[in-house]
Parts: sequence; structure tokens; C-alpha cells
Amino acid sequence: MPYYVYILLCKDGSYYTGHAKDVKRRVERHKKGQGARYTRIHEPEKIVYVEEFDSRSEAMKREREIKSLSRSEKQRLVDLYDETRAHKPEICSFLLSLVKQK
Repeated sequence: MPYYVYILLCKDGSYYTGHAKDVKRRVERHKKGQGARYTRIHEPEKIVYVEEFDSRSEAMKREREIKSLSRSEKQRLVDLYDETRAHKPEICSFLLSLVKQK
């Protein structure tokens, strides 16, 4: 079963990055206040980025990479994702490399 890395846009304009097997279910838990502490304080608004991986370890590695980005780098990643609707890891890896270059 695949794992996913996702980015949520919170109502205060901040981003939250996480990983899950079932993104829809995980986001619902965040919205009910049963997810991460961050999303209990910063209410999630919508999913703005999703990337699929074959294993949990790959997803966790990407989650750490994304969490290390600045807010502006995350914004560029989300914008590129939105423009291309990329759903394949190799495309998302390429997008991430572009964000880090700027």
C-alpha cells in the first residue's frame, strides 16, 4: 500500500506537512482536532500538495525534506505542483530540486 506526503494550507496562511497511508482520513482527523498538535492550533483549510511513495521510509524522508524548506520555498513547491498537478515521485523530486535552486 502506498504512503503519501501532503501539505495542508492552514487558515492562518501557514503550511503543515505530514505523511499518511490515507490522506483524506488523516486530514479529517486534523480537522476534528485529533491530528498533530500544530493543526490543533493552526486550523487546516485545504490540501495543497500530495506526493505518493512506495514505502513509509521514502515518504518520511520527503516529509523531512519539505519541512526543512522555508515558507517561500514551500510556496513555490505548491505553486509548481498546482500548475502541473504532478502526481509522480520523479516529477515531484524534480520540482523540489527547482525550489531549492532558487
